[in-house]
Amino acid sequence: MSEINLTSLMDLVFCLLIIFMITTPLMEQTIPLNLPLQPKNAENRDPKQKFQVVSIDAQGRYFWGSAPVDADHLQSLLKVQGALPEPPVISLRADASLPYQKVIDVLDMIKAANLTKLSLDTQVGADAHAR
Repeated sequence: MSEINLTSLMDLVFCLLIIFMITTPLMEQTIPLNLPLQPKNAENRDPKQKFQVVSIDAQGRYFWGSAPVDADHLQSLLKVQGALPEPPVISLRADASLPYQKVIDVLDMIKAANLTKLSLDTQVGADAHAR
C-alpha cells in the first residue's frame, strides 16, 4: 500500500474540534453583572398584597419602613411578621455601594423569621434600557 487512509484521522480531528467548541464557552469565568438594575420585564405589584419595606442606607443603618432600627430590633420585627397568618412580602431596599455581606445578613434574618416572600427593590438606571 503506497497511500495512507486519512478518513479515520479526519473523523478524530472533527470530533476533537466539536468537543473544544462545546467546552470552551463553559470554561469562561467572567460573568458581567450590572446590579442593581430593574429588568425590563419586571412584574407589577399585586395591590392586594401587603408589603413591608426594610431598607439599608449607605452607612449600613437599618430602617423598618422609615423608622431607624438596630439589628436586634429588626430581627424581632421580622419574627413578628413571620408569625402572622398571612405574612407580608418583605421589600428589601439596599444602597448599591453597600458591601454585599450587609444584604446577606438581612436575608439571613428574613430566612430565620420564616418569611418566604421577598422583593429586592431596584431602580431603572439610565443605561438599563440601552442593554
